[in-house]
Amino acid sequence: MQVGKGRVRIDPLVIDTLLACVLAVVTVVYAEQAYSARYGDEGWPAFGTVAIALSLAVNLPLAARRRAPWAAFAVSCGAFVVYTAAGFQPSVNTWAPLLACYTVIVRNPAKRAVWAAAVTAAAWAASGLAARLSVELAAAQAVIGVGIVWVFSTRSRRLVQRNVQLAETTAQLRREQELRARHAIVEERLRIARELHDVVAHHLSALAVQAGLADFVFTSDPAAAREAVTSIGTSSRQALEEMRGLLGVLRAGSDTSDPDRLYQSSPGLERLDDLVERTRAAGLDVSLTVSGRQQRLPSGVDLCAYRIVQEALTNTVKHAGREARVDVSLRFEADRLVGNISDQGGNTPARALPSSGLGLLGMRERVKLYGGSLRAGPRAEQGFEVVFTIPLAPLDTAGGG
Repeated sequence: MQVGKGRVRIDPLVIDTLLACVLAVVTVVYAEQAYSARYGDEGWPAFGTVAIALSLAVNLPLAARRRAPWAAFAVSCGAFVVYTAAGFQPSVNTWAPLLACYTVIVRNPAKRAVWAAAVTAAAWAASGLAARLSVELAAAQAVIGVGIVWVFSTRSRRLVQRNVQLAETTAQLRREQELRARHAIVEERLRIARELHDVVAHHLSALAVQAGLADFVFTSDPAAAREAVTSIGTSSRQALEEMRGLLGVLRAGSDTSDPDRLYQSSPGLERLDDLVERTRAAGLDVSLTVSGRQQRLPSGVDLCAYRIVQEALTNTVKHAGREARVDVSLRFEADRLVGNISDQGGNTPARALPSSGLGLLGMRERVKLYGGSLRAGPRAEQGFEVVFTIPLAPLDTAGGG
């Protein structure tokens, strides 16, 4: 016996054993009473030790009817035939073979189970003839009795098959749900990794350049050094703000009904001017041009465009000279946003800063996520260029909107 959640599950073997014992006891007690009250006066042999032993052999195999249905059926039906052939009144032992036949039909395909039904029908017909019924009545009794068992058992078999299929389907759906959950976790980790890379890489690159500038002009130009230190403080606070917002997203529950909460702390193109000013403070000459009819973008697309510009400027801070000029151009068209970030390089080589090589990969992944395209590479004359295009889908269909 097993105790489940709110219910007790009993081993089927215990149930079958109890059923077999009860049926055997009832059969023997009923047979002895029937013989003393009726069958003895009709000339049937006395219900003695042999009859009791055969009756037990007919009923007790039901204990194994689910674990070994064919063996239980063979022993029960065989003992019933022997009991009938020995001349004992057969009416008291007819039910056990029928129940054994039911189990065989439920547990086996129809092509195999039909043999058990035929054998049971023959045994029932023989018992009817032995009970001094007419041939017609004995045959009808056998056909009707086994026919009813066949109908109920085939329906039970179909129900069992449907339950098995339902269990398999449920298990498959559970596995698919687990895979989808794992996939969602991986996607969220990748998104967070991109956010961390963008936030940390941009701000730390700017801080490194500004700190180098402050150290370089510390004695020769105290005012410029002070301005650089002030810019370092501003960039640090902005980095902390974005990191705090990102950590807030990590702490937020996944069952929120407002998907835009995931982007509440994330910047968009409305903060592009601040980004340009920070980049100028790092020593770059940055120009920003926005053309076309500006429109409110879905949160995901807005963040995607901002991060691409941010990463392109970060790469320029890392790899271009301190006197490099960067042109940032955004053009709103009817159905897409086109961006171009290009630099001409600088006269003073930039200090080598560590790079993970994930910046361009992150930009491509972001643009691909929203059905856009990105091209990045050296310019023919000098410098580097990043060109991206993002379709402007309606707010209710774009990612993150």
